[in-house]
Amino acid sequence: MSVSHTSWTAKFLAVVRYEILWNIRKKKFLGMLVVAFAITTLFLALGHIANAFGGPPVEPNPDFAIDSIAGLGGFVFFLFAIVTAMNTISAEFESGTIVPLLAKPVSRTTVFLGKLFAAFLTLLATYCFLWIYMTLGGFVVYGPQNNLHLVPLSLIGALFSTLIWISIVLLFGTLFRSSLIAALGTFGVFLGTTIIGQIIALVAGQGWILTYIPGTGNSGFANGGPPSQFAPTGTSVSTGTDSIGPNLINYLLHPSWEVTYYKINIGGTTPEQIQWIKLYSEPLSTVISTSIAVALVYFIVFVAISWYVFRRAQVTE
Repeated sequence: MSVSHTSWTAKFLAVVRYEILWNIRKKKFLGMLVVAFAITTLFLALGHIANAFGGPPVEPNPDFAIDSIAGLGGFVFFLFAIVTAMNTISAEFESGTIVPLLAKPVSRTTVFLGKLFAAFLTLLATYCFLWIYMTLGGFVVYGPQNNLHLVPLSLIGALFSTLIWISIVLLFGTLFRSSLIAALGTFGVFLGTTIIGQIIALVAGQGWILTYIPGTGNSGFANGGPPSQFAPTGTSVSTGTDSIGPNLINYLLHPSWEVTYYKINIGGTTPEQIQWIKLYSEPLSTVISTSIAVALVYFIVFVAISWYVFRRAQVTE
């Protein structure tokens, strides 16, 4: 049994090594680092750029690192998921390399799991670079930083959130064997849940549905009072899988927060004719547990479907 176990482990690690070397050879990993560097540099330089165009002077900000890391948002997770997994499976079919790959004495399950784990390692290395650069850059540009012990928690949340998008990319790529469809299909899901879904949630008051869909989720407000004439007051909180990291940080800092949801009632074009109607409230802990459970279910289901389709895929020379 140990020989069989060792043999499977060796084959699994061989697939992981193959995929990582492929990522390096195709400049995918380098491209991800460049994107991470560009995003972080933009965050660090934004205050100075605004100041150069007449904005307020740059002042010390002890919360810059943790706020910036927590505020990267769903688009960054979506972007890295596309870059990481867009051609993980589909490119093998498109280029024909799937034939010699599956001709080796390695099961399709081992190939699939090895590729998925390699994508995770690539993403982990990229995010570690981004987080370290953001933290050190925040210290240099904005002075000593607070709550740095929460940075690893934010990293875990970001990995979790991005893995949901990676599972969606893999699903489209495996079903259609096309990198382009994998990217466009995932973009359609992102667009629908982020923009169209938010509009429907605000106007129709059915934002709770977004809590159970991958993405931004429903929008609520915590630590605020009655809504003003223009908008609810307090800290904005999103319930979706993209906000697991920020919500975990907020819960550790403010465990008693209640999240309140509103519906907008537009009676006309003037501010006086716009009303914010309170729908319901729930503890932040409930928001976190729900989003983690939703993320786990979607990840397991999407990966399982991708694995099943990959195992059953017909390969012709």
